[in-house]
Amino acid sequence: MKLIETYFPDLTEAQRNDFQKLEGLYHDWNEKINVVSRKDIDELYLRHVLHSLGIAKLQRFKPGSKILDVGTGGGFPGIPLAILHPETEFHLVDSIGKKIKVVEEVVDGLGLTNVTAINDRVENVDGQYDFIVSRAVAQMETFVRWVKGRIKKKSEHELRNGILYLKGGDLTEELAKYKAAKVYPLTNFFNEPFFETKSVVHLPMKYKG
Repeated sequence: MKLIETYFPDLTEAQRNDFQKLEGLYHDWNEKINVVSRKDIDELYLRHVLHSLGIAKLQRFKPGSKILDVGTGGGFPGIPLAILHPETEFHLVDSIGKKIKVVEEVVDGLGLTNVTAINDRVENVDGQYDFIVSRAVAQMETFVRWVKGRIKKKSEHELRNGILYLKGGDLTEELAKYKAAKVYPLTNFFNEPFFETKSVVHLPMKYKG
């Protein structure tokens, strides 16, 4: 928890309380439905919460904007981002029911009113979003195909509307065909060795009708 406060010192009391509660909620639910590895649950704030918030270091979301989290798993990056942006609407999607069950229980445990959990494939989800976020659920080409047509035409943030993707390793080959993609190493924002090979990729998307 101290990690979060170090990098996000301006949290409100309510946000601080919500982040504090995450550890207990995930420990409890992980005992019942294993969605986070044992090693990772012991380092929840570093490997999941702070990693998710790397997106917020690159782009803070405006009140009233809509964010789609694809392949959210147990709620990452969506839940930490939703705590940080209480006036932004988050839709968290995963095709695996037990993962969405954990998301729903964590959201309920925190009392978050800006999160909707959806158990479905993203191809079946309607709507237009300012940004689509995710943590390395597929190769970029596959991911782009999944989310085609779901980006709002009008951009109102510093970054152009599109994908914000948490990825690790050398992305040169994977992103070769996406000339507009920009890679932001998480070491720009965080000092921990865990982030040395990790990045946020911003892929602005042209509007597809």
